[in-house]
Order: sequence, then structure tokens, then C-alpha cells
Amino acid sequence: MKRIITLFFIFIFAISCSTKTDTQNTGEADNSLQKVKEAGKLVLGLDDAFAPMSFIDENEEIVGFDIDLAKEVTKIMGVELETKPVDWASSILSLKKGDIDVIWSGFAVNESRKKQVNFSKPYLYNRLMVAIYAGRDDIKSKEDLKGKVVGVQTGSSNYEILLNDPISKELKEIRQYDTYVNAFLDLEAQRIDAVVAGETTIRYYIAKENANFELLEEEPLTSQYVSVGLRKGDMELLNAIDSALDTIRTNGKASEIATKWFGQDIIVRVD
Repeated sequence: MKRIITLFFIFIFAISCSTKTDTQNTGEADNSLQKVKEAGKLVLGLDDAFAPMSFIDENEEIVGFDIDLAKEVTKIMGVELETKPVDWASSILSLKKGDIDVIWSGFAVNESRKKQVNFSKPYLYNRLMVAIYAGRDDIKSKEDLKGKVVGVQTGSSNYEILLNDPISKELKEIRQYDTYVNAFLDLEAQRIDAVVAGETTIRYYIAKENANFELLEEEPLTSQYVSVGLRKGDMELLNAIDSALDTIRTNGKASEIATKWFGQDIIVRVD
């Protein structure tokens, strides 16, 4: 009899766990948007040294293209925006732990990240390019990087893409940096030969920071969509962000912000 009772409770427990899992998978218990509304704020995880997407300005304030975009989105959602710098290499872990509500800092879409997070509709299409110190006669194409030292940010999708490119096997060294600021400082001091980064980032340093850099004007290593990253189960919050992004695309606010930071409207239009 004891054996039967024990088996019965094990059976009930198994059904309970299964039901709970199914509920999580179907999103029936999703209260992600409600939690944000109740808190009165959306906590945005970012890289605070990633100009022009999100960075600390001369007034010690966090600014950038993504910050301006997020402010418009949270305004529509009726909540405040709280910016929270995170270690970019462990940003997805911070998201999963609940330290932040979203990752929103030039967050590129790729297959490995899709397994861990959900993505909003993309709002940018960014080419991954190579920056060199201006006037390098020995580097005219990607093939000329053979035997050279190339910098890239640790934990970024750019690092993964560079590793998968055939040229990576020919490099002298792939030097990893915690931030692109440090990578570009080393490039400016000519301690490294090139930096692999998004085109928007490189062009910002050239145009706004007067950096003595050049882009290798050839086919990019790859092109990536840029989106907002959310936890897998947070579908209500995802839908609210997508809806707000659609609104600022339609009313022209997103284009206005893009022109402010990039000198042109590069916002992606999606259905």
C-alpha cells in the first residue's frame, strides 16, 4: 500500500511539473509587461563604452542612439527608462538572472544568441567592417591582414564572426578588449594593425571623434540586424516594445534620432 501511495504522489508531482513547464512554454503565465508597469521602469542593460550606441559623455551621463530610441519607446509604454551598465561578455547572464529587463546596446542578431534570448523586430542593419590607421599602404584589403594583429571586443558577436572568417587563421593575433574604446585607443597608438567593428561605430569615431582611421572599402565580413534582446518567456514585454518601435518608425521619430547620430536615416523598415 505504501508503495502505491508513493507512486501516486510521484505521478501527481510529475503532472504538476509538466503543467508548469507547458504553461511557461506557452506564455500563459507571462507577466513580464505587468512587472515592468508595476515597477514603473524598464531596466536597460548596456555597454557604457559603445559609442555611438550607448556611452558616457563629458557630463558623466549615459547617452547614445540606443538610449534616445529607448527613451521614446518607454515614453509610449508609460514607464521610465533606467540604464544599467553591464559586463558585455556576461550581458545575457545578467538578463537571465533578472538584473535587467532588456539588452539594448547595438545588440546584433545571430544564431547562437537566438538560442538564449528573444529578439525584437530589428531596427538597424549594420555591416561588420575593418578599421585601420589611415595611410597604411600595406593594408588595402582583408587579405592584407595576414600576419597582423587585429582587435575586437570580448563577448561581442563580432568576435565570433571574426573567428569563423577564414582570414582569422592567417592573423598573427586576435587581441580581445573589454570595450571598443580601448581597442580604438590601441589602433590610434598603432599598437595593433586593425579593429573589427560595426560600420556605425567606426564611422562615428571617424566623423565625430576625428579619429585618424580608414575603413577597408570592400565587402564586409558580414551584415547583421540589430535588435533588443529579451528573456525567452517575456513575450508580452516583447510585443509592447515591438509595437512602440513600430510607432516611432511611423511617426518619424526613429528617423530623426538616426539622423542625429549617423547623419542619415538608416532605420530598418519591417512588417
